[in-house]
Amino acid sequence: MRNIEITRNTAETQIGLALNLDGSGKYQNDTGCGFLDHMLDLFSRHGRFDLAVTCKGDTEVDFHHTAEDIGIVLGDAFARALGDKKGINRYGSFLLPMDEALVLCAVDISGRACLSYEASIPSQKVGDFDTELVKEFFLAFTRSLGLTLHIRQLAGENSHHIIEAMFKGLGRAMAQAAAIDPRYADEIPSTKGVL
Repeated sequence: MRNIEITRNTAETQIGLALNLDGSGKYQNDTGCGFLDHMLDLFSRHGRFDLAVTCKGDTEVDFHHTAEDIGIVLGDAFARALGDKKGINRYGSFLLPMDEALVLCAVDISGRACLSYEASIPSQKVGDFDTELVKEFFLAFTRSLGLTLHIRQLAGENSHHIIEAMFKGLGRAMAQAAAIDPRYADEIPSTKGVL
């Protein structure tokens, strides 16, 4: 079973997270930020991961610590659930259209944290969520997991659509990369023998 439960408490956030990599896309997310809940729901549903996140953060300041710390915990959960990474595909990519928006997400569960993010989100906010926090979330996720993530916005005018395409695309790319290839079930997908 590739599932994990994590609790992380700091002076800024208190987070509980449960993740099942081999789930059916069930989600129950309550981060204190409706837009971030929606994005995590989409990530979970499109990746077919079961995900439950609760967060009590210093939202009276803003959603920065909430978004960043959830990214950290989610990345850590993936790293722990993947274990030694035997048998995983390692790579995944998805080109996702969301109305006028088109976003490419490509991942390598390499053990090396790298985010290449090329996106232009027109508005500073979607609801009460600062759109600059999208990149902060992905940075935290990649660093904590040891993931190479490329995000390319190829088209888009609506900020909500652009961000939604990112989270859906990431879910689908991560599902490909984390899936077990039965032909290589006992092998680490690297000539180094370790990821």
